[in-house]
Amino acid sequence: MDTNDVLVDAYGRIRQIVHDVTDGLDAEALAFRPDPDANSIGWLIWHLTRVQDDHVSEIAGREQAWVAEGWAKRLGMEPDASNTGFSHTSDEVAAVQPGAEDLRAYHDAVHGRTLTYLETIDAEELERIIDYGWDPPVSVGVRLVSVIGDDLQHAGQAAYVRGLIERRA
Repeated sequence: MDTNDVLVDAYGRIRQIVHDVTDGLDAEALAFRPDPDANSIGWLIWHLTRVQDDHVSEIAGREQAWVAEGWAKRLGMEPDASNTGFSHTSDEVAAVQPGAEDLRAYHDAVHGRTLTYLETIDAEELERIIDYGWDPPVSVGVRLVSVIGDDLQHAGQAAYVRGLIERRA
């Protein structure tokens, strides 16, 4: 197994969790928040997909699917490429209410673009420094792993919230 295979597997695991967590959920379940300031499943899945779209698109040197493919409009939001959910207020979290089908479709589109990029990388690309604002500077490889870690955490949080919903039923 080479590096590309490991990365493809990791991003595939994120996609599988996204599908498992959102499968069969209606709008009410996607918007459920365990308390008034908690994140909903819909927001968590939207956010992890936005982060992946933003970061991998930047690394690959292309426009985000969010804007380029019209996902913002399809999900009823503004096509602001900088809006990934970081620092969202409770009201902003509540305003993110995509449908499960559209949410999965956006994630699948981003996943496909991620796989297309991963097919092109080699050891030299993984070593390329993309952010000198950190000590040590951040390479492509470090950023890709960072996105995996962030996405898996949010996917796990969404799975936890789904468990809370199912226990209430």
